[in-house]
Amino acid sequence: MLNLDRSSGPAGFNSKEQFLYGEFSIEMKLIRGNSAGTVSCFYLSSGDGDGHDEIDMEFMGNYSGQPVVLNTNVWANGDGKKEHQFDLWFDPSADYHTYTIIWNPDNILFKVDNMFIRSFKRYADLPYPTSKPMTLHATLWDGSYWATEKGKVPIDWNNAPFVVSYRSFYAEACVSGCSCHAGSDGWMHRQLDGAEWGTVKWAERKFMRYNYCQDGWRFPQGLPGECSRN
Repeated sequence: MLNLDRSSGPAGFNSKEQFLYGEFSIEMKLIRGNSAGTVSCFYLSSGDGDGHDEIDMEFMGNYSGQPVVLNTNVWANGDGKKEHQFDLWFDPSADYHTYTIIWNPDNILFKVDNMFIRSFKRYADLPYPTSKPMTLHATLWDGSYWATEKGKVPIDWNNAPFVVSYRSFYAEACVSGCSCHAGSDGWMHRQLDGAEWGTVKWAERKFMRYNYCQDGWRFPQGLPGECSRN
């Protein structure tokens, strides 16, 4: 469980080990009521710095009655801006839901409960996280400058403490510096089949709020290379 209030500052925990590829999942129950301005995260990161790698699932809070937004993002060698954002189609504060990242040499897959919502494919000539071991993190912090309606709705500390509950953490992964677990074949070459691509397209059609590949204003020199290949 993570708690956020005005005096405590950001909260979080992380794995002791670093990983190079794996399947990672956790059950989370998000903040009840007005969570505007808060950001609850489940992510992998190689650390800070201009050349870091990172894979994000970030839950951007909202005021009561409005959907919580799930922001997925991939960073490779400090190159990010790969966001797909979705309005969650359920109340993530009413019960626990399972969030999963599968990271392998071919693609990065994002899953909510039993449904895949995104696939980020590797291309040999484009940035992709392949060599930097990453630590798994869960954090809760004040993202008022960014999280809700592009920063227009800041956190209301009168609603503190903000609480996110976690349980059932699972990692089937290659620990950095060690050989991979014998069961790694299940995820090491995992790609989506036709039905799973169907759930991705369903999520994009029904619940996608933002797709960086459709944001020409943000990329005046041209969209990232993978946008024309997906």
